[in-house]
Amino acid sequence: MKSKTGAFLLALGWLIADQASKAWAASGALDRPIEVVPGLLRLTLGYNSGALFGILAGLTGPWRMVLLLGLPSLAVALMVYLLWRSEATDGLARPALAVMLGGAVGNMVDRVVHGRVVDFIDVHAGFEPLHSWLVGIFGTSRWPTFNVADVGLSCGALLLVAASLRAGRNAAPEARSDASLSD
Repeated sequence: MKSKTGAFLLALGWLIADQASKAWAASGALDRPIEVVPGLLRLTLGYNSGALFGILAGLTGPWRMVLLLGLPSLAVALMVYLLWRSEATDGLARPALAVMLGGAVGNMVDRVVHGRVVDFIDVHAGFEPLHSWLVGIFGTSRWPTFNVADVGLSCGALLLVAASLRAGRNAAPEARSDASLSD
């Protein structure tokens, strides 16, 4: 992604897709689960009043707002700063930060407007032997229900790791040649 404007438009697009999909899910369209891929993927309405995987759902008082809105607000500010400062040569970093920004803002909007996050994507292993293997290792064959914002956050994080590994690999030959010059 060559332009900063393009990155911010991608973030806005991701935010809009997230909010539109959550509005659709909460509108009654998912009164009953919809099997998309039997034994693997279904759409079912759920709510998360906590953070990742429902962590901190029972937290009350002022710490709730600090942890569920304050820290994400700092993360959003950092992502905006990094997007603004990024160079056009940062290939994967810009789109990664953009979808993460859209996702983070999407979940924050839910927390402010609804007091909880709307989730509706349910991935599970309903076929053997994968089901038994996952239950044996993790105690469940179901991933916690998530949403489009979470997809942006997860995929963006993976893209940032890939960008970092690629940058490290590209910098390694230069570092070796610099080290050999100093000997």
